[in-house]
Amino acid sequence: MNKLLATLIAGFFAAGAFAQAPAAAPAAPATPAVAATPAAPAKAEVKAEAKAAKEDKKAQKKAAKEANKDAKAEVKTEAAKVEKATPPAK
Repeated sequence: MNKLLATLIAGFFAAGAFAQAPAAAPAAPATPAVAATPAAPAKAEVKAEAKAAKEDKKAQKKAAKEANKDAKAEVKTEAAKVEKATPPAK
């Protein structure tokens, strides 16, 4: 209990000393942000981005279709291997 009280009292003294210390440097006034580019992008840029997004989506869909096709082929070959490995039932 004595250690707890000593720690609390030391903490209060430290907090009081910190609160009374003057600031090292005054805060700089905030400067307004200046936009490097115009607020509204040009129509050509918007169209180009939309076209690129559409092409990307198309490529992803094609890749997914190819992956699905490969997976189906792999399943068929595994099934054929299993059929060959298991003896026929009598």
